[in-house]
Amino acid sequence: MARRPLPRILIGGTLSPARGRDLARAAAENATDVLHPLLVIGRGLRVLASIGRRKWADTPKDKRGPALFLGAAVVLVLALMPYGPLIGLLALMGTAAWHGRPRTPVKTGPSDAEAERLGSLYEALVPYFSVPEDPSPLFAHGGSWDQAFSDHAFDASGRVTRLRIRYPAYFADGEPAARARIEALLHTKSGRGREYLFDWDEEGNQLELRVLDALSTGIAAQPFVTAPGETVLGFTDAGGVQRTLPVLEGDEPCDAPPVIWRTGPRSTEPHLLAVGQPGSGTSTLLRSIALQALRHGGEVLIVEGGGSGEYACLAGRAGVLAVECGPSGAAATLEWAAQETERRLIAAQRAREAGSAMPEDARRPLWVLLDRPGVLAHPAAAEGGPEPLGRLQVPLRHGRAAHVTVVVAEQFEQVELLGDCVWQYTRARVVLGPAGSGQIAEVLGLPPHTTPTPQVPPGRGYARLGAGPVHRLQVPATPDPYDDASHPAHRQAVRELLPERTERRAPRPAGPEDLAPAKPLRIVQPPARAQAPSIDVEEGGSDEAQEREEKGAREALEASAETPKARGPWPVGP
Repeated sequence: MARRPLPRILIGGTLSPARGRDLARAAAENATDVLHPLLVIGRGLRVLASIGRRKWADTPKDKRGPALFLGAAVVLVLALMPYGPLIGLLALMGTAAWHGRPRTPVKTGPSDAEAERLGSLYEALVPYFSVPEDPSPLFAHGGSWDQAFSDHAFDASGRVTRLRIRYPAYFADGEPAARARIEALLHTKSGRGREYLFDWDEEGNQLELRVLDALSTGIAAQPFVTAPGETVLGFTDAGGVQRTLPVLEGDEPCDAPPVIWRTGPRSTEPHLLAVGQPGSGTSTLLRSIALQALRHGGEVLIVEGGGSGEYACLAGRAGVLAVECGPSGAAATLEWAAQETERRLIAAQRAREAGSAMPEDARRPLWVLLDRPGVLAHPAAAEGGPEPLGRLQVPLRHGRAAHVTVVVAEQFEQVELLGDCVWQYTRARVVLGPAGSGQIAEVLGLPPHTTPTPQVPPGRGYARLGAGPVHRLQVPATPDPYDDASHPAHRQAVRELLPERTERRAPRPAGPEDLAPAKPLRIVQPPARAQAPSIDVEEGGSDEAQEREEKGAREALEASAETPKARGPWPVGP
């Protein structure tokens, strides 16, 4: 029988260090694989023991006795049950294996790239949040950002989406200029192209930075659930207002927070001014307001200075008194609006003196909508006529008492053409489209609470009602239904809201009863001439003159019978 050779380690008596380390590592790995279940169970038993000790420490002393008795009763029941000890052992081992299983470590801090970004923000804020006299500054070059920054979050690209900053108490957080410098710095360092909200807590000396989600553009024009005198300008953030409206966003019902403008005799902001860039959505806002006013039984006058036909869909509709584009028609329309305001004021005064209610025609809301009225100023000046906006003084000053509301939409390039009366009495303001903080502050009276973005969808902007806060705004999609470039669903939504067209009656032929005057005509003869003609010639001439006058009167009656009565100063065709 042949003998097996001995291992080399026993023959030579020596083993290289590298070979020994490899053998030891392989033996440890094999032992770990074999003993892995026992290691998991042992780790789980240790976790269960720590949980038990913590529970026992948290249990009040007066309840430890009943808890111990209950545990002993459970063990006794398991011991007396058939296969009870085995079942209890298997349950214990399974629970230990579950608690001792390998787990993915939870990320508790920022990554290296995120920590580097926070460090750069910290270093950039040091010159603004530190002074040489501070013995223990919170912000110092080369310091740690852990004490200054908390509650931070990042998006997938590694940019900051939420950050809470502690700043020293001596920082002048009550000065708008100091705040603006910090906000501009954080906006630049955190990434442009996004809209940031800065929430200053002066009492706690903390600043919270958050990236706001874009407002929804899927809400189209629809019958909003509002009371008469309430107009939905658009929709804003959920925390900005304390009211929601049920709306349809596409085909899905949802609740959206609206920006509601209240008009009428009790309103503190009876008139509105909207300013924006070309294509920013000011015409969309005016169409939305007109549709809501018509739905609540109001009458609408529209003056379009641009002449682009944006409001052709409203011409001839019930409740729309006129849609004017030319300078002469616009001047006549505004003149009639001023006279109508005066007439309503006189009717209201007489009703109050008589102790009766106002007449129905004086209480019906009248809306005067002007889109780009500054364009009409140049043709009016060339023709030597008065400025069209000068006729708005009466509706603007006395429109609230007369149920007359004026809405003016203009572009930034021609804002200086608006008179002082417009700026003084339009206390509800809207800015749409891309604009800087300075431009928004000039119109609204306050800078926006967020950072404006250079690219926004149509109808996106800011609104402020009176002395209230500034709200982000997204106007409901209300396109021209005749514009093929718009979304078909949005155009159909506008068509469904349009009132019925008013049927214009054809003139009937004049009958004999129309030609007969209510009382006999009195023909006035011309004075006799110095030279008296012959009797035959005089009688013939007087007969011919009488026949001509009777014929002219008959033609005038026929023309008055065929021409319908015009409402307002603008010409109305047959």
